[in-house]
Amino acid sequence: MEKKKVVVGMSGGVDSSVAAYLLKEQGYEVIGVTMQLWQGENTSSEDGCCGLLAVEDARRVAEMLEIPYYVMNFKREFQKSVVDYFVAEYCAGRTPNPCIACNRYIKWEALLSRSLAIGADYIATGHYARVEKLSNGRYSIRRAATAEKDQTYALYNLTQDQLSRTLFPLGDYEKTEVRRIAEKIGLKVAHKPDSQEICFVPDQDYAGFIERSIGNSIPEGNFVTPEGQVIGKHRGIIHYTIGQRKGLKLSVGYPVFVLAIRPETNEVVIGDGSKVYSECVLADRLNYMSEATIYDGMRAVGKIRYNHKGALCRLYQREKDVLECVFDEPQRAVTPGQALVLYNGEYVLAGGTII
Repeated sequence: MEKKKVVVGMSGGVDSSVAAYLLKEQGYEVIGVTMQLWQGENTSSEDGCCGLLAVEDARRVAEMLEIPYYVMNFKREFQKSVVDYFVAEYCAGRTPNPCIACNRYIKWEALLSRSLAIGADYIATGHYARVEKLSNGRYSIRRAATAEKDQTYALYNLTQDQLSRTLFPLGDYEKTEVRRIAEKIGLKVAHKPDSQEICFVPDQDYAGFIERSIGNSIPEGNFVTPEGQVIGKHRGIIHYTIGQRKGLKLSVGYPVFVLAIRPETNEVVIGDGSKVYSECVLADRLNYMSEATIYDGMRAVGKIRYNHKGALCRLYQREKDVLECVFDEPQRAVTPGQALVLYNGEYVLAGGTII
């Protein structure tokens, strides 16, 4: 019987390296691929997922595992679908999640297309998640066995076709187990630290990156109260996000937080902590996963950011592409541009972009 062929996205880290090893052990014909995404300022020697050292680490792992290895250039797709999107969202007063865009449009759409073109049956990554075909015939992402490493939030936007061609070999493993496997087979990346930063902003200076990208400085504007009273000057809307307290440099006699960002008037709305909570969330750009539709009043658990624990809610379809999520308890700092991801038990039900 002919072996199924799988392309593994290899970043040079321990997770993707062990993923490639496990798939080979399971009998797949494995091809390692590193996606060359970004070689901008300060990244040429960085050891992140886009740096040259990552390519060398991945190449050495592929040689040890005795699998073919290639570097594929996705710079143009990455610039359009991730970097340009990131810049535009911040300039529009929203706080984007570039990793979600990268997963959907680069690591799946672009990589899957090229993988199918070379005869692959599947693509795989080192994400901590599981993909399953449910009794209703639909594919869904299932939470990983290890809650602290679960990455399903960032994968909610994958299509049914993409899921049908996806393998997540690490979904049933703890991180410590993955490192032990790497040690056992002699991988030098066994204790390589996880990459935490956004790969194209390694110094985490988002505002500086955005201003360099657009070739202009973002203008200062007014801090205002919800009633419209001007209480100070802000440095430019790209420096702020909903719920932010630090770095405001305001003295009003009590702790204040960012409540809203108004790009149309260049204002940042400030208020006390009680006003940063809300129970109603609207989301568009929806992707349905475990179910094809949602009925009004449907119960779910909603997450409004990657590190949010999730909270019980009810769902209502407001327009064709707008979903209303009403939480049982008000949630802190609902942020436009972030993802609302909904779960039915361990499975991703649907998700969208908070508006």
